[in-house]
Amino acid sequence: MESSSGFFSWLGGAVGSVIQAIVDFLRLIFGGLSDAIGDFLHGVANAVGMDPNIFNYLWLALGVLMLIAAVRAIFRRAIVAAIVWAVLGVFVLGGLVR
Repeated sequence: MESSSGFFSWLGGAVGSVIQAIVDFLRLIFGGLSDAIGDFLHGVANAVGMDPNIFNYLWLALGVLMLIAAVRAIFRRAIVAAIVWAVLGVFVLGGLVR
């Protein structure tokens, strides 16, 4: 039997150090990205005046999509459809604000 300070022990330590460096780098990148996304979503929630949870973010996205549909209807010169989409979007978004 070879002692624990042999070539393969050194090789295992070197490979382990490389793997640890890669994992630490990925944790730094994705951890920072996760913090940035979380801060962005909390900032949006505070600016709109809503509670920061996934249900409210889905309602926010639905309301914004309705307003986009209203703008697209205006470009198609469908004024009645634009008014309907805008009113629905305002109702949905108005329900989110505290």
